Amino acid sequence: MKDMIAIFKKPNYSLLFWSSFTSTMGSIVGIAALMLYLLDRYTDQPFYAALTELMYSLPTLAVFFLVGVLADRMDRQKIAVYSDVICAILSLALMGAIYVDWMPLVFALLFLRSAVSKFFHPAQAAIIQGILTKDEYTVAAGLNQMTSSLFMLFGNALGIFIYWTVGLQGAIFVCFVTYMVSAILIRACKLEESVVLPNGRHKWNQLNVRFVANDFKDGMLYILKNPLLVYLIIGFFVFGIVNGGLSVMPAYILKYKLAPTDYEQLMMVMGIVFGISILIGSIVASMVAKKLKLYQMIFIGLSISGAFVIASGYSPSTYYYLAFTALIGLGLPFVNIGIGGWLPRIVDPKMMGRVQGWITPLMMFSQSITLGVIALTFQKMLTVEGLHLLVGGCLVFVGLFYMLTLPKHATEEEEIPEGLENSASV
Repeated sequence: MKDMIAIFKKPNYSLLFWSSFTSTMGSIVGIAALMLYLLDRYTDQPFYAALTELMYSLPTLAVFFLVGVLADRMDRQKIAVYSDVICAILSLALMGAIYVDWMPLVFALLFLRSAVSKFFHPAQAAIIQGILTKDEYTVAAGLNQMTSSLFMLFGNALGIFIYWTVGLQGAIFVCFVTYMVSAILIRACKLEESVVLPNGRHKWNQLNVRFVANDFKDGMLYILKNPLLVYLIIGFFVFGIVNGGLSVMPAYILKYKLAPTDYEQLMMVMGIVFGISILIGSIVASMVAKKLKLYQMIFIGLSISGAFVIASGYSPSTYYYLAFTALIGLGLPFVNIGIGGWLPRIVDPKMMGRVQGWITPLMMFSQSITLGVIALTFQKMLTVEGLHLLVGGCLVFVGLFYMLTLPKHATEEEEIPEGLENSASV
C-alpha cells in the first residue's frame, strides 16, 4: 500500500492514471449500452452484439503498422491528447447517426472511433514507463489491475443504468465527456522531452512508407531476438481469443440459457460480482507479487481462471454462474499483474511503442477472428457450453505453455539484456 501511495505522489503519474481511467470508463459505458440496445432491438439476431464488439477490435488491423512507430517517433503526449479529442468528436457524430437510425453509419463510426483510440494506449504506456523506476512497474501494474476491476464493477452497471434512464444517447454523451476530461488531464502533464520524444524530434514528412516499414520491421526483429518476448506474444495471441469470447459470453448465456426474461438485471449483478472478485484478487495479487516469481503468478492465474470458465458454461442456474464468475475474477489479476510488471522490465523504452505495436494487433487479430466466428456460428454450430469450453481451454493451454517456457527465462525479468538494449534502432 505504501508503494502505491508513493507513485501517486508523482503528479504526472496521477494525471496519466486518471486520464486512462476516465477514457476507458467512458468506452465501457458506451459499448455496454449499445450492446443492450442491439440485443433489445434485434432479439432474434444475436450476431449484432458480436458485431459491436468486432467494431472495437477489428480497427487495430487497419492501423497497427502506424501505432507503434508514431509512439516511438512523434510526441507521445500530443498523440494521446489528439486521440482523445478526435474520439470525443466522433462520439458526437455517433449520437447523430443513432438519432437518424442508420445502422451502417453507426458501425462505421464505431470502427473509426476505435481505430483512433488505438493510438492512445501505446503512447500513454510508453510515457508511464519513462516516468517510473523499474521497481515501480509491478506496483503500477497492480494499480492498473485494480482500476480494471472498478471498470468491471461499475462500468457495465453504469452503462446499463444510463441506458435505462436516458437511453443510448446519454451513454454515448458520457463517452464524449470522458474523452475530453482524459485529454485535459494528459495535456496538464509536465513531461521532459526525453520521455515524450525518446528518439528525438521527427517531422511528419519524414514518416514516409519506407521509414514506417523499416521501423515496423525493427520492432519485429527486436522481439525475435528476445525469446521471452516471443513466448509472451504467443500467449497474447491466445488471449485475444479469450477476450473475444469473454466480451459476449455473459450476455449470451444469460439471455439464451439461464435468464431470458431478466438477463439485463442479472448482467448488472454479474458485473458487480465480477468487479468485487477482481478487486479482491487484485489486492491479494499485489500483496504476494514480491513473494512469487512473475511467471508463477501468471500460471496460477491462468489455471484458476481457465478451469472455472469451463465449469461456468455448464452452470445449471444463475447462482452457480455467479459463483463461478467470482472465482474467475479472483484468478485473472494474477495474470495481468504478472505480465504487466514483466514487459516494462525487459523492453527498451526507445522500443516500447513498436513492441506494443506488435502485441496489440496480434491480440486484436485473434479477437476479431473469434468474434467473427461467434457471429456466424452461435446458435447454429456453436453452443453456449462450447463457447465457454473454447475460452477456458485457451486459458488452460496458455497456462501450461507458460509453465514449460517461462521459468528458464525468469532472470530476464530483472533487467534488459545488454545485447537487446543495444539492438534498439533509433
